Amino acid sequence: MLDLKEKVAFNRYYDEAPEDQVARIEKIKADFGTDLMLVAHHYQKDEIVQFADARGDSLKLAQIAANNHTAKKIVFCGVHFMAETADILTADNQDIILPDPMAGCSMADMANPFQLNKAWQFLTAHYGKSIIPVTYVNSSAAIKAFVGKHGGVAITSSNAKKIMTWALKQAKHLLFLPDQHLGRNVAMDLGITADQIGLWHAQQDFLEADHPEKVRVILWNGYCSVHQQFNVGHVNSLRQKYPDVKIIVHPECSHEVTEAADFVGSTSALIKYVENAPENTRIAIGTDNNLVGRLKANHPDKRIMFLNPFSCACILMNRIDLPHLAWTMDQLAAGHSGHVITVDSQTAYWAKKALSRMLQLSV
Repeated sequence: MLDLKEKVAFNRYYDEAPEDQVARIEKIKADFGTDLMLVAHHYQKDEIVQFADARGDSLKLAQIAANNHTAKKIVFCGVHFMAETADILTADNQDIILPDPMAGCSMADMANPFQLNKAWQFLTAHYGKSIIPVTYVNSSAAIKAFVGKHGGVAITSSNAKKIMTWALKQAKHLLFLPDQHLGRNVAMDLGITADQIGLWHAQQDFLEADHPEKVRVILWNGYCSVHQQFNVGHVNSLRQKYPDVKIIVHPECSHEVTEAADFVGSTSALIKYVENAPENTRIAIGTDNNLVGRLKANHPDKRIMFLNPFSCACILMNRIDLPHLAWTMDQLAAGHSGHVITVDSQTAYWAKKALSRMLQLSV
């Protein structure tokens, strides 16, 4: 974190001309060559994505991190849990640098180790050893470590069905955290019925289930603030106005929204859907509007629309902006470290168990 003097110095970056910062970032990147790699999540703004050596969703960025053995500095333009994952999967001599350490994830913050330990004590008291934990990658390293230590696995929206199928074969019961919507959507796609799904309320420490003895999947009561902004009313309104519209949404949307959509898929899958759609196809997309806006600009031959035109982009992801990136690159050029994200060795060891299982099962 910056001290007061550093904050005053940093504030000048918001007074600089953007074109000067762009030129400086490009020069510093070129000077570092292969010793520096810059990756960006699809939800980043265009002003950041323009510099990316690679862009992707959570799974792709995790795989890029695992396979990179060259860059000594990896500037990670995403959010904190993603940078933690990259640190866990890369070598000790590689620094993962997050331009703004305050770029977090509200969903990831909805589950912490204290809450998870209490939930696990309750659930194992009721279900014994016939339960396995599964965590969405949108979770802290500490949560991933708990999951890894208890024989569980990490999961992304790209590989969710494949890995959840594996998990359901390992144990009679499954605890899925922190996103209830992704967990419910995938479980029901795999044939798990509504009465076989329970909801764990972490704040009140209780399991909501009509028939607890029938429950196979226990969902953590978490969600994505971006994908909460879409509802069935948006879908119905667009279908009434544009009967030919194709509605495509991310599986972090509620089950009611995914049921009403024409296609449900990960960030990468949504991008591929747009790329492969015939010319003039009208497509309304329910996900982060930085990505939707970019798809709209990159595919003028298709009629791309926001499912909810008044929805907000992820405000935490958007903390990574041009001034923060320029400051980070200037720090590196001056021989300073910037905001290096480091996961302690014990947490990293167990979290890597969950991540490695995910990567092995994703092949």
